Amino acid sequence: MDHKAAVVLYQYQKNWVADRSKFKAGMMSRQSGKTFTATFEIVDDCLENEVQGQKSRWVILSRGERQAREAMEEGIKRHLAGFKAGFKSLEYDWEPTIRALEVVLPGGSRITALPSNPDTARGFSANVLLDEFAFHADSRKIWQAVFPIVSRPGLKLRVISTPNGKSNKFYELMTDKSGTWSQHIIDIYRAVADGLPRNIEELKAGISDPDAWAQEYECKFVDEATAYITYEMITSCEDEKATMEINRVQSLSSDLYMGVDIGRKKDLTVIWLWEKVGDVLWTRMVRRLFREPFRIQREILFTYLPFVRRCCIDATGLGMQLAEEAHERFGSRAESVTFTAAVKEDLAVTIRRGFEDRTLRIPIDREIRDDIHSVKKITTAAGNTRFDAERTDAGHADHFWAAALGTHAAVNPAGPVGYESVTTRPMFGSSERSDRHGNDDHYESYRSGFAGQRGAW
Repeated sequence: MDHKAAVVLYQYQKNWVADRSKFKAGMMSRQSGKTFTATFEIVDDCLENEVQGQKSRWVILSRGERQAREAMEEGIKRHLAGFKAGFKSLEYDWEPTIRALEVVLPGGSRITALPSNPDTARGFSANVLLDEFAFHADSRKIWQAVFPIVSRPGLKLRVISTPNGKSNKFYELMTDKSGTWSQHIIDIYRAVADGLPRNIEELKAGISDPDAWAQEYECKFVDEATAYITYEMITSCEDEKATMEINRVQSLSSDLYMGVDIGRKKDLTVIWLWEKVGDVLWTRMVRRLFREPFRIQREILFTYLPFVRRCCIDATGLGMQLAEEAHERFGSRAESVTFTAAVKEDLAVTIRRGFEDRTLRIPIDREIRDDIHSVKKITTAAGNTRFDAERTDAGHADHFWAAALGTHAAVNPAGPVGYESVTTRPMFGSSERSDRHGNDDHYESYRSGFAGQRGAW
């Protein structure tokens, strides 16, 4: 049976699968199916070896556990289901053993997906796929652990990713001219030309950020010289344990700080909640509100304010009224911050120091990553310094300023936490993206959140 017939591949995907080089690297656009393509080669390799009576061993190292699960679910298991259906049509009994992060084929070949770290990488003698390698924390340490293993005869190394600045190992691999690496570069234009059904103009308008478009779709390494906080600094602070939603309120301490960047018509309102654990600030919630009435924004903000030590609220322009009302209700716990050049510089310097020192932990989220990276330090003709970002459909560095306000709040925290009941409404606890898209039923996505937890504080 020709098992390749079970999957339809575009030409650039066929080229990848057909390339049997020992060392192979692919820089591929978002939405081009890079993980789908790379995992197909893995399954294909296992089947070819089993036909010859041999076993194949593969390990997929992903940025985190969530990405490892996606590689298994959307890649390996999806391909296996297709091959299984093909074998069944021939009345051939073929049943892989499938677990959450590992599958074992009938002939003994094994595929395992794991979140990457240097210790994990050293623990296997196997072919290796480094998935989205440009975004791995400590990519050079991962490399030092993996390369000696796959240098052994018969083992292969595959590296795939979209670009992520120039200060990582993936950039070095894709610009290596030694001839060691077989390099595949697939930008969105090449993928569409080969048949990928995507509307390029729609995608470009949707991302609405020249740097992000150049890097993530055109596969260009963005010059980090103009970025105030580089991609390397950002990804070094990304952590799966940093959350967008509050899902374990009872485990949080009372050492909470919040920053709120106010928007209404053009920009997002972003509420960023930090928990201080030792000397590290962990993200516990990022709540995005898009074109929500101020009444709703106030209700949501007032839900969280009783539980934080200090909250810094953008009181510039549209935020003035909400900041004043919060201060009237919660006193010194809610602090108004008016953006001036000096204030913005102080906020920017403080949060940059946190990224440099790696005392911040933020969610693994492209929108947050690109938003933080968008801020530039600009020196005017008069010699003054200002911090700004291009306004796009995704906002105006709203995540950056909300996070910066929150870190500012944590620098000189207020006194002990106290509270009083201010509402009998159900508590908010969701950061669903539906908020951003104007869901009219504002109470449909209420979660238990802080409900029932007041006594624990």
